[in-house]
Amino acid sequence: MERKIRTDLALEVRESFPEDDVEIKGVILTEHYDKKYKIRISKVNIKDEAGARAMEKSIGTYITIEAPELNNSSEDYHKPISDYIVKSLEELTGDLSNDEILVVGLGNREVTPDALGPQVIDNLFVTRHLIREYGREFKERNHLGNVSAISPGVMAQTGMETLEIIKGVIKETNPKLIIVIDALASRSINRLSTTVQISDTGISPGSGVGNNRKALNEENLGVKVIAIGVPTVVDAATIVADTLGRYMETTGFNEEEIFDFISEVNGKQMNNMFVTPKNIDEMVKRISYTISEALNSCFSAPLQA
Repeated sequence: MERKIRTDLALEVRESFPEDDVEIKGVILTEHYDKKYKIRISKVNIKDEAGARAMEKSIGTYITIEAPELNNSSEDYHKPISDYIVKSLEELTGDLSNDEILVVGLGNREVTPDALGPQVIDNLFVTRHLIREYGREFKERNHLGNVSAISPGVMAQTGMETLEIIKGVIKETNPKLIIVIDALASRSINRLSTTVQISDTGISPGSGVGNNRKALNEENLGVKVIAIGVPTVVDAATIVADTLGRYMETTGFNEEEIFDFISEVNGKQMNNMFVTPKNIDEMVKRISYTISEALNSCFSAPLQA
């Protein structure tokens, strides 16, 4: 009997199918492995409604960059990861340098596992105000993209849906592309803050902690949306299920017995409980810097002193 996993990563949903080596109708999985830096790039392409139903994800492309050694590596290790993020963004959007772009950092900066989006914005080189002040010639001379950014907070802080805030910003600034950054949930502790998912399907704010709000996507906003997400939490029930399930399989229990036992153990006690590493503050700071560097390199060359 199948146990439903809790994850925001399309790659993990694909991995959950028992027939892992069998093609899923409407879903294409391709992989590339960088031996030098030990980085795996996986692309899950959901082509049609059949694939969307099987995956329970929107039609579109989901690129996952896995760098297991990110938390143990030197600063130099961030550059190849940043480069792969840039390549993925270019694959999904084309050349970003001439677009008017709004970057949205979702999350609550007061809650460390949810502070990814705001921390990326803190490190972002925004340029829209400079271009408005000094004109197109200044923009072209300094190779600048037209970038604005906002960290809208969460509903408990503002009393407003993030969708409402972003719609207001779009109306006033008229961006051609929106890039949304948010924390996600994974089913694997090993993927926390070492994995980046980039998709062209948008995102639901709060999805990482099971508090889905209205989706930020092209359908709702009228502008193309690219989502960048990093898992920072694991559902406690998923950890229990995986650990107990592996143990019970080795001791002779059948699949139905395992499912019934785990369901009883989890019950309501595990609902809405998430686990995050004790050094999550350092991990989020590290990966947010990597993402912001990728975005900065997409949009502009640094100004010369």
